[in-house]
Amino acid sequence: MHDCWNQIGVGGDRSCATLNDVVHCHNCAVYSSAGRSLLERQPPADYLPGWTSVLADGSGAERVVTGQQALNLMVFRIGEEVLALPLELLQEVTPPSDIHSVPHRSNGTFLGLVNIRGEILLAASLRRLLDLPAASTPPAAGQRMAVTAAGEEQWVIAIDEVLGIHLCSPDDLEPPPVVHSAADALTQALFAWKDRRVALLDGPRLLNSLRRQVSQP
Repeated sequence: MHDCWNQIGVGGDRSCATLNDVVHCHNCAVYSSAGRSLLERQPPADYLPGWTSVLADGSGAERVVTGQQALNLMVFRIGEEVLALPLELLQEVTPPSDIHSVPHRSNGTFLGLVNIRGEILLAASLRRLLDLPAASTPPAAGQRMAVTAAGEEQWVIAIDEVLGIHLCSPDDLEPPPVVHSAADALTQALFAWKDRRVALLDGPRLLNSLRRQVSQP
C-alpha cells in the first residue's frame, strides 16, 4: 500500500497539493479508500483453520476475559519503573502544568497546587512517595499528569510516560512482593506485561499515603 499520508501528507513533508482543499489526510478520498481496503481484505489462508483449532481444543477459552471479570488498567512509567493503576481511579490524563508550592506545606511528596481546566487540585510526586530512583535518561516529551478521583478527593500525579491501557484477568494477577520498599507496601498485585513485571498499585492505600503527606507540616 502506498501510504502517501506518511510521505507527502500530514505525516510527511506536507507537499501534497490536495492538503490545501482537505486540510487533513483523514478527509482525503485516498486515505478513506486505503482504510476500506484494509477492512475488506481477505484473511490469511491459515486464519480460519488456526482459530478453529484453538477454539476446538479449548486452549484459547481460558484467555477470554469477560466484561465483568476484566480489570481495566493504565500502564505507565515513572523513571525506570513500570506501574499500573485501575482506570476507575483515573479521571483524565493531561499535559504537564505549572505546580505552585504551598508555603510551609509543600514537601518532597506533596508538591503544591496545580490548575487543571480551571480547577485547583493537589499535586504529588509518586516517584518520591514510592522512593523510586530518577530516570537514567532525561525526561521524554511524553510526560503527563494523571488526575486521580475517588469520590470528591482528587490528586494530580506526574508520570514520565503513558504506556497504554491493559485489559487484565484476575487470574493473571500474582501476589504482591514481600515488603522491602515503599513501592512494595503500596503494591496490590503483580502481572506480566510485554516481558515486564508490572506493579498494580493499591488505590485506597495510595490515596491514604498521599493524604498523610498533606497533613505533615
